[in-house]
Amino acid sequence: MSKNRSTILIADEMHPSLFAMLDDAGFTYEYQPTITRAALIEAIPPFEGLIIRSKTMVDDELLSHAPELRFIGRAGAGLDLIDLDAVERRGIHVFHAGEGNRDAVAEHTVGLLLGLLANIVKADREVRQGIWDREGNRGYELGSLTVGIVGYGNNGRATARRLSGFGCRVLCYDKYLTSYGDAFADEATLEQIMAEADVISLHIPLTDDTRYLVNDAFIAQVTRPFYLLNIARGEIVALEAVVRGLETGKIRGAGLDVLENEKLAKLTLPQQAAFDYLRQSDRVILTPHVAGWTHESYVRINEVLVRQLREVNESAK
Repeated sequence: MSKNRSTILIADEMHPSLFAMLDDAGFTYEYQPTITRAALIEAIPPFEGLIIRSKTMVDDELLSHAPELRFIGRAGAGLDLIDLDAVERRGIHVFHAGEGNRDAVAEHTVGLLLGLLANIVKADREVRQGIWDREGNRGYELGSLTVGIVGYGNNGRATARRLSGFGCRVLCYDKYLTSYGDAFADEATLEQIMAEADVISLHIPLTDDTRYLVNDAFIAQVTRPFYLLNIARGEIVALEAVVRGLETGKIRGAGLDVLENEKLAKLTLPQQAAFDYLRQSDRVILTPHVAGWTHESYVRINEVLVRQLREVNESAK
């Protein structure tokens, strides 16, 4: 990396707060939020840094045209758009802003769960139709349940912290951590969560290991009927299996902020059938991948990104 501040290409749409932060830190940059992939491949050779959000796929083809690239910043938590093996081979530093939207994700997760337990969405629809059904909307108290958090990084920890105020028992599991239990959650195995949890909440990245982790076999192994929450990545959960779980009663309710195919106009026939069932079910709450998408998180993500940019730049001097 050069002694001067790095030249950065920003290839996705970003909250405008980013630019003043970059200016203040002394970075030079080009903002091209609508750039096509072909244009990006043509433009990227001289840049030392690349910042993306959710549009840009960083694969071996793109990296082969980026001889000067030293770092990639992801304005968000997931890194599934980046070929991590390819960047590692080239010695490119990758960082993300997972802590920037962790509070937003945690609050959204708790909101989905409370909505399911108290039948809030169902009751609202009924009252608007003139139906006043108190008994049919009797809910459950969160404090009486055991919640299992799968993935105990930024989002998982923030969610456990918020759940602690409800008095519920919280178990956490993370394949990549050791000795990670804390005041808000007890460390557990995945098998223990599947045996004891009333709620399973997913906070894991999409990888080869986690793709369709929640399938028919997974659901069958869960000991008791449970609520499922997914605010991570849609392809972690097989929606056809969720439908079957709801039909049998094994899944008591599902709060889904993400879907395995979020291009609703381009669903396959099986995906369409599953989606049609889910959107008509009173036991399902759907939101459009907005768990981390708050006014505050947009700014906080930029703050985290620029802080990491400063650290990368300083370490290279």
